[in-house]
Amino acid sequence: MSEKYPINIWINEERFAKLQKAGLGEMCEEMLAGLKVLRVYADDAEKDKILKVFPTAKFDSATTKSIELLPPKVKDAIFDKVVEKQSLDIMGEFLKAY
Repeated sequence: MSEKYPINIWINEERFAKLQKAGLGEMCEEMLAGLKVLRVYADDAEKDKILKVFPTAKFDSATTKSIELLPPKVKDAIFDKVVEKQSLDIMGEFLKAY
């Protein structure tokens, strides 16, 4: 089984309301000072494609093993796809557009 790498999407009140409406409110994790984060995971192949397609993206191999520095528009589009599909398992379909 391939490893999974998180993409952290910060959740404000407006986004949280959308997630609750989609039945995904419980998927958020509480972080700093009550802020919430949604973790969408990419596998090895998806991680490699993300790093190739989005030059600003970086992979934190040292500590969090997460994909960082994606453009805000990309994170917004990932969030929108999560809400649309009512699932966190959307990266394969999301990356078909790239």
